[in-house]
Amino acid sequence: MGGSQCLVALQTSTGIRAYTAPIGVSESMPQLQEANLSFGVSNLSANLESGVMIIFAKLQLTSELLSTNQLWQVGPMNGDSPSAHVTSGDNMRSVATINFRTGETATGAGSINSRMRKRNIHGVLNAVSWGTLMPIGAMMARYLKVFKTANPAWFYLHIACQASAYIVGVAGWATGLKLGNDNPGIQYDTHRNIGITLFALGTLQMFALLLRPKPDHKYRLYWNIYHHCVGYTVIILSIYNIFEGLDILDPAKKWKKIYIGILIFLGAVAVILEAITWVIVIRRKQKNSDKNHHSMNGTNGVNGHGPQHGA
Repeated sequence: MGGSQCLVALQTSTGIRAYTAPIGVSESMPQLQEANLSFGVSNLSANLESGVMIIFAKLQLTSELLSTNQLWQVGPMNGDSPSAHVTSGDNMRSVATINFRTGETATGAGSINSRMRKRNIHGVLNAVSWGTLMPIGAMMARYLKVFKTANPAWFYLHIACQASAYIVGVAGWATGLKLGNDNPGIQYDTHRNIGITLFALGTLQMFALLLRPKPDHKYRLYWNIYHHCVGYTVIILSIYNIFEGLDILDPAKKWKKIYIGILIFLGAVAVILEAITWVIVIRRKQKNSDKNHHSMNGTNGVNGHGPQHGA
């Protein structure tokens, strides 16, 4: 995390190595380069016992260091150099506060639980809005309007569903911004950038409703193309970003399975409705074609067998 003062221990090809490494506040991907810390450290060593790394050191205490936070992180190796560790699971739960004056420690469970609660709220809001309500709203617009009895109800259902998804999604997006501000040393660039893109596209869609041309307007075709392209892009990016978030949160496996189950269910419903839609459209076209054919035949019959008169 940015601004941390690190005691690093690792097992290299030549044995156990221990050293100090400060992390700059602006470093998003720290390399743990060896350097002096802001306080004195001496007699630094480490020992690996039964898969557990133990670090020994003498710290030169200052007034700022008498009570401090500590965080243990475990990560993989790349040759003889440390690689990036995961920022989930036990690595996010290994926070404690230590008082060197009294020797007391506190696990900081309240802070951890609060952060986890915010992360969970962020995940639930986005999974419900961008990842579930948005696809349902699109399905309403695509499949309900083919039924004459559903007109214009399908339009208002579509608007209500998408507007609700956007409002809840903005709340989830704002929660993500808050988490990022509270933890400047932890960044998930892909997840964050997709989230910003989704917010921008979603906002554009909402404003586009105000500029929606009438059905017979000459620009309505172009508006429809834009609306569909942006809408489906939002849905695809949303689903992808939900899985990105699940990988970051690393919750119990059942939650990922539940969301996959929701997607499978929505996909199955879409396939069934797609087939029904095509059947209705084809039958409707055939019926209209038959009506036109009969109409033309009837007109020809009148012209050919009209009343006659003689001289």
